[in-house]
Amino acid sequence: MQNMWNPLLLDEFRLCIADLIQQPNIQTMEQIKQHVKNVSCLDHCIFVAYLSFSICKKLRLNASAAARAGLLHDLYLCNWSQTNIGPWKRLLIHPQIALRNAEAHGLSRLERDIIEKHMWPLTFRKIPRYRESIVVNLADKMCACVEMLRLYRKIGAARALTGLNPCKAFLP
Repeated sequence: MQNMWNPLLLDEFRLCIADLIQQPNIQTMEQIKQHVKNVSCLDHCIFVAYLSFSICKKLRLNASAAARAGLLHDLYLCNWSQTNIGPWKRLLIHPQIALRNAEAHGLSRLERDIIEKHMWPLTFRKIPRYRESIVVNLADKMCACVEMLRLYRKIGAARALTGLNPCKAFLP
């Protein structure tokens, strides 16, 4: 895992998401709890974006699009606990909500595909069209598992990625 948090790779990743991460609607994700208590939706999206970026770099795919769409993939901006929408329905509808919200940031066809299809195979009719879509899809599942197994801090993700979250950038 040590090599995963390479400072040069983190700097290159930071440049890919620099314009997005400062946007107010993206920073709103900091207020939304994701899979566990101490990981916000923004933390999760940064983690997914960085892992996707790293994998796509290794595979010589479009790492920038994977990073940007990874950051936007859960831009649903909804506190589900304040709705009557059940957990299964959330899994199915949140990609469409996130895509609609992400459109404000100008998306490529590839980025649209990544966001819209990141819950495949649950959304079985929405099959990923690009390899980058599959990478982000798998990165999302891996990051969710790491978070739910309480390994987020143990693998160094919290320490390495905190500086990328403008809402936490100055925390010790």
